[in-house]
Order: sequence, then C-alpha cells, then structure tokens
Amino acid sequence: MQTFKRFELGQDEIPAAIGWYLADLGEARGKQELFRRQSPQTLKVLREHAVIESAVSSNRIEGVVVDQARVRAVVLGKSHLRDRNEEEIRGYRNALKLIHEDHDGLKVSNQNIRRLHRVARGGIGDAGRYKQKDSDIIERFPNGTVRVRFTPVSAANTSRAMNELIELWARCLDERFIHPLIALAAFSLDFLSVHPFRDGNGRTSRLLLLLQSYHLGYEVGRYISLERLIEENKERYYETLEIGSQGWHEGKHDPWPHIGFILFILKEAYREFEERVGQLKSPRGAKTQLIQSAVKAFSGEFTVAELERACPGISRDMLRRVLAQLRKAGELECHGRGPAARWRKKR
Repeated sequence: MQTFKRFELGQDEIPAAIGWYLADLGEARGKQELFRRQSPQTLKVLREHAVIESAVSSNRIEGVVVDQARVRAVVLGKSHLRDRNEEEIRGYRNALKLIHEDHDGLKVSNQNIRRLHRVARGGIGDAGRYKQKDSDIIERFPNGTVRVRFTPVSAANTSRAMNELIELWARCLDERFIHPLIALAAFSLDFLSVHPFRDGNGRTSRLLLLLQSYHLGYEVGRYISLERLIEENKERYYETLEIGSQGWHEGKHDPWPHIGFILFILKEAYREFEERVGQLKSPRGAKTQLIQSAVKAFSGEFTVAELERACPGISRDMLRRVLAQLRKAGELECHGRGPAARWRKKR
C-alpha cells in the first residue's frame, strides 16, 4: 500500500519511459478485438497453450517442476496425480480456469485473494489463510550462504495492510489519481511487499496480475502466458522487486523499475499475440507453427529437451517430426545423436 499512498499524495512524476508504455498498451488494447476475430480453432490452440505455459512457468519460478512428459496430462487432463508438485500445478490450472471463466465476478477482495491462493495450493494445509508467523524473504546463493533480502509486513499487521491495499486499489480505479495500468503494477509490488501468505505469494501475485488485467480490459493473458514471459525475464523481475523493496516500509522506495517491468511484460504479450495470430493461419497446423516459432526464437544451438520446455504440452514425437521437416527443408542442421544432439539454424 506504500506505493499507492505515494501516488495518492501526488509525490511522483511519471517517467517518460512509462508514458511510452502506456501509449503503446493503449494502442494494443484498441487492436485486440481485431486479433480476436480469428478462427475459433486458432484461438483455442493459443488459449490451451497459454494455460499450460502459465501453470508450468509460474510454479517453475518457485522451483516446482514436473516431468515434461507429464505436463499435458497434469494441466489439461484428469489423470491421477503422482506427487505434491503435480498437485500444485493442477491447482494453479484450476485457479487460471476460475479467472478465465469468471473474471467479471471475481472482484479484488480479501475473500477472492484467499480463494485464489487456496485453489492454486490445492486446498492443502494453510492454503487460503493469511500467515500466522513473521517471516523474512531469504535469498540463497549457490555457495550455500543466505541473506535477508526483505522483511515483509508482520503477521499481526497483515490483515490491516491487505484491507488498506484493496481499498486503495478500488479508490484509485474510482478517482483515477494514477493511470490504472500503473496502479496494476503498483498493486503487484505492494502485494509482494506485504507478503500475506506463508507460501505461494509469488504465484498468487501473478494470478492477480491476470485477473486485474482482465478488469482493466487488457485480455492478452487469455492467449499469451504472462507467467512464461516473467519466467523468461526472471532476473530482471527479482532485480526490480529488490529495488522496489528498499525503503518500502517508510515510503521512500523507487517503484518505477518494477512498474516498468510489469508494463514491459504486457507489451511483450501483445507483441507476441499479434505475431502468433499472424503465424497461425491454419488451425490444423497451429501446433506445428508454434514449434517453428519456438525454434526461431533460439539464438544459438538447442536440444530437443530445451525445445520441449519452450513448447509444453506438445509431444516429443511431434517435436521430432517438425525438426525433421525443418532439417529436410534445409533450415536446420543437427550435430550428434540421441538426447544430447544439438540443433542449429543454418545461416
């Protein structure tokens, strides 16, 4: 809530770079209906792919991973789940489904924030309940050392802080004391600084980002995974969070790097949406074209396992078929055999 308080008092000037993002996103929002007038099958492929990527990436940011061969069954199927990691990814899928299907009925409230957390965590343990004990945000280094990166709001003050944050969000949308997209990003920073849950705060913040984007009319998260884009830029994500946390309790922090990051993610999502809609001209070939797009995105060599990670939910057999087609067409070359083989685009 500290960021909102600063904005309500008019203490900040909007940096020029933020203004450019707002203009670009306003234009993208204006064009999104045009892109949605596509083949229903084409958009279905994008929606399905986005759900898989979102469930996998948001959990993977937090170190929760599953076997790539199980991804599609865990996210889209109804198969028996093998372990806690699969339960958490299925739970996140269920939370995404709730947002995509009922975003208009899900206002930002304590009840719904706790509900999203409970669903995403599979209803296990203290899921859906604010933290009962104080805890620091710890950074762990490869050499085994740790440091306290940030001390969030105490457990005793969490409910008050969340009430205040939710009230400020609603008042901001009503009074427009700052642009709604800036408020969206500010909410993300303040929510993570309050850190209301014992665990799962990052994943809940990303679910709220999707929900609030819907509320503001920016629906790109239905077709392009915001979570996957955050994962691809997670070093910058954590860097901007750390900058934004320094002096946060006193209201002397710098929120603009994190605000810029969130707006960058939205802009990238719209750019990719426009690009993918243009590529997926044939619904029957949509998955092939998604694989081709992933190959195109690699700057150097890659393995089938790396391509599989970039295309969650698409079978390894299909990946190999498309690679073979690209190789036959003279677009790719392969060095080595088996899982360790390296693929590379021909110059």
